Amino acid sequence: MQTNLASWIRDTPQGDQAEEILRRCVHCGFCLATCPTYQELGDELDSPRGRIYLIKQMLEGAEVSASTQLHLDRCLTCRNCETTCPSGVEYGKLVDIGRAVVAEKVERPLAERMLRAALRHGLNSPLFGPAMTLGRILRPLLPQNLRGKVPLRQAARPLPQNTARHAQQVIMLQGCVQPAMMPAIDEATIRVLDAVGIGAQVVPGSSCCGAINLHLDAQDRALDQMRANVDVWWPLLESGKAQYIVANASGCGAMMREYAHHLRNDPNYADKAKALSDAVRDISEILAPHSEELGRRIGGIPGRHAFHPPCTLQHWQKLRTTTEKVLSDLGFDLAPFSESHLCCGSAGTYSITQKDLSLRLRNRKLEHIQSTNPDSIISSNMGCITHLQSGAAMPVRHWIEVVDDALSRRPPLQ
Repeated sequence: MQTNLASWIRDTPQGDQAEEILRRCVHCGFCLATCPTYQELGDELDSPRGRIYLIKQMLEGAEVSASTQLHLDRCLTCRNCETTCPSGVEYGKLVDIGRAVVAEKVERPLAERMLRAALRHGLNSPLFGPAMTLGRILRPLLPQNLRGKVPLRQAARPLPQNTARHAQQVIMLQGCVQPAMMPAIDEATIRVLDAVGIGAQVVPGSSCCGAINLHLDAQDRALDQMRANVDVWWPLLESGKAQYIVANASGCGAMMREYAHHLRNDPNYADKAKALSDAVRDISEILAPHSEELGRRIGGIPGRHAFHPPCTLQHWQKLRTTTEKVLSDLGFDLAPFSESHLCCGSAGTYSITQKDLSLRLRNRKLEHIQSTNPDSIISSNMGCITHLQSGAAMPVRHWIEVVDDALSRRPPLQ
């Protein structure tokens, strides 16, 4: 695709990257077949190819409107198009550039600004935990749409003592909404890692991975959060006190793997961010070397389970095959279903900012899953789990919780 960028962005880091990405696109349209929003809406401007044209025109100096913003907002950033694209177009990076430009040139309506500010500040606030506790108390009185965002807390089980005794140590993200919304996932992760001889460290001082701010018109604030996490984690990685950063939320893992990209132009952080990104591992990658042994120890997992692979796992990190191999080794009987490559509609805060479209995608996903009659749905990302559970009649859980339950029924290794 030929380009003629406007002078205000030509020869800038963002302009150079956008031009390189745009020139790869050959207009083939393969991406239309795997774009969830195009499948639902049938409007090419709500497809990757259409959005690429909008971004190209904008960067070449065309007028930017609220319509441009709407079509970019509707993008789930699932990156299914990147999996499909034969030309290697890095659409996700391009849409980040496009959204940042639109945010500067188009002022949102007051209601949208207030909603996005409330999400950014509320989800990143230390008060989010107490607010979630209050939400659980008031849950029966909440409207249905809000009730689905407040998962019930599961009964806690003891955590292992002295995990520092293990030779291999990993860092776990602390400053996230997951410990407040679904603490059982982190607790299960710590116990399962301990069972295979790996210690998990929750390091004080870390913050959200940056994804919430990045996707809600606050990219500079997201970069600050990334730098803060580098400052906290880098000393542990550099000293060898931790070997990896483990992610049990694929959305966080996907974002942390891209710290190197987002901080590439910061001379004080570029090298450290690259090393940190290289150290990020999904929980499935950490358990892969131990999965067969752990599966024999568990001796099988009851029931039939539909595994929903989050977009951040299968399209961003390319770890669907790895995870499914681990699940098979662990003894899961997986129920395959149609359109497993398509997004469920959660996509971070998308289920709030694009509620109707999000629900259409959720219901489409659940229809395919439920047609196979599984006993439960398992996934790798808290957002997907919460979103699917709000419409599913069966349990929806993180697969690490199911493994933890299975281990709790087995005697400990001597």
